[in-house]
Amino acid sequence: MLARLAFTPLTCIDHVMHWSRWRRERQHQARTCHYRRRGERPPD
Repeated sequence: MLARLAFTPLTCIDHVMHWSRWRRERQHQARTCHYRRRGERPPD
């Protein structure tokens, strides 16, 4: 993310931060669903 901010001056920082948050939330959702589908508990 830092490289993206440093080397892409035309991209608004708000857009980059929004995308980063969306991506982290999506990764968490996918990880949770993966464990739930296998019938296991996600690691803490």
